[in-house]
Amino acid sequence: MSNLTLRNIKKYYDKTPTIEDLSLDINSGEFLVLVGPSGCGKSTLLRMIAGLEDITSGTVSIGGKDVTELPAGSRGLSMVFQSYALYPHMSVRENLEFGLKNIKTPAEEIKKRVANASKILQLDTMLERLPQNLSGGQRQRVAIGRSIVQQPKVFLFDEPLSNLDASLRVQMRQEISQLHEKLDTTMIYVTHDQVEAMTLADRIVVLNKGNIEQVGTPIELYNSPKNIFVAEFIGTPTINIIPAQYSKGGVISIAGQAPIQLKQEHAALSDGEQLFIGLRPEHLRLNEENDFTLTADATLSELQGDSTLIYADLSEASVNVKLKSSKQLKYRKGDPLTIGFNESNILIFNEAGDAV
Repeated sequence: MSNLTLRNIKKYYDKTPTIEDLSLDINSGEFLVLVGPSGCGKSTLLRMIAGLEDITSGTVSIGGKDVTELPAGSRGLSMVFQSYALYPHMSVRENLEFGLKNIKTPAEEIKKRVANASKILQLDTMLERLPQNLSGGQRQRVAIGRSIVQQPKVFLFDEPLSNLDASLRVQMRQEISQLHEKLDTTMIYVTHDQVEAMTLADRIVVLNKGNIEQVGTPIELYNSPKNIFVAEFIGTPTINIIPAQYSKGGVISIAGQAPIQLKQEHAALSDGEQLFIGLRPEHLRLNEENDFTLTADATLSELQGDSTLIYADLSEASVNVKLKSSKQLKYRKGDPLTIGFNESNILIFNEAGDAV
C-alpha cells in the first residue's frame, strides 16, 4: 500500500485552466472517489496522477517519493479504463499475461499472478476465451485483472462502469468493493455517478471547474454539505433548494408559507437576510406529525415499485419541490398536499450558497 500526495497541482490548456492549485492527501489503503459534473477536471486529474498527462505545475508524490517527472510505466500505478482496452485477438489468459511478459517477468511468476487474479475475479473458466465471447461485465473483470497482476502501489479507475447496463453496474460495484477489501490497496476512482461514489468510497472528493468543493466521507457530504453545489450533487433524488428569509429570533419564512420558529437563533444570519433551505425528498412526509408543515399542490407522481416520487408546487409560490414516500401512492395534478418535516432535516445556506 502507498499514500499519495498532490501539492498545488495546476493544469492549463492554451492558458485555459482545467485544474487550479489543487492539493490533496490520499491515505494508504483508502478508496477515494473523485466526482463532479462533466468537464470538472476529474479524469484529467487521474491522468496526471497516472503520468499520462503533463502537469503545468505542482507535484505528485507516491509513498513519499516525488514522481512528477517519472514516466507512467515507472510510477507503480495501474489504470482501468471505461473502454476495457483489451486486445481482441488475444485470449483472456494472454491479455492478463501481456504486460508482465513485456517487462520480462519470469514465467513461473506470471503463472502465479494470473492464477491469483483469475481466482479473485472468478475468471478461471474463461481464460481461453476471446474478449468477443465475453459479456461487458466479464470484459471489465479482465481489464481489472490485468491491473491486479501488475501488483501496483495504487489502482486508478476512470469511469470503469459507464458502458454497462444498470444491473451490471450494481454487480460490478459490489465486486470492486469486495476487491478493495481483499487487496487492501489504495484505489482512486473517477465517476460522474454519485450513487457509485456513495456506495464505494471511504472518502469522496467533489470537484467543480477544477477546484475541490468538499472532501469527506459519504455520510459527511450527505448530512453536512459545505454549499448548495455539494448538496445538489450528493443524494438521489436531488435535494430541494427553497428560497426563504431569516428574521430575528430564529424565524424563517419559506416561499410564502407560514413562518417557522427554530429552536435557536443562527448567529451567522442577520435580520431580513435572504437565504435558502435544503430539504431532501426522503426527509419530507405526507400528512404526518412533524415539527413543521408546508402546503402544496401535486403536479406529478411517479410510482417506482416500492416507493413513490411526488412532485408538487408550494402553495402561494411557483416553487417546485419533490418528496419520496415509501408507500405506493397516486396523486393527480392539483391534489392538495400537506408536507411535513423536522427541524433536524433542515439545511440552511446563505444567499451566496454556503452552509451556515
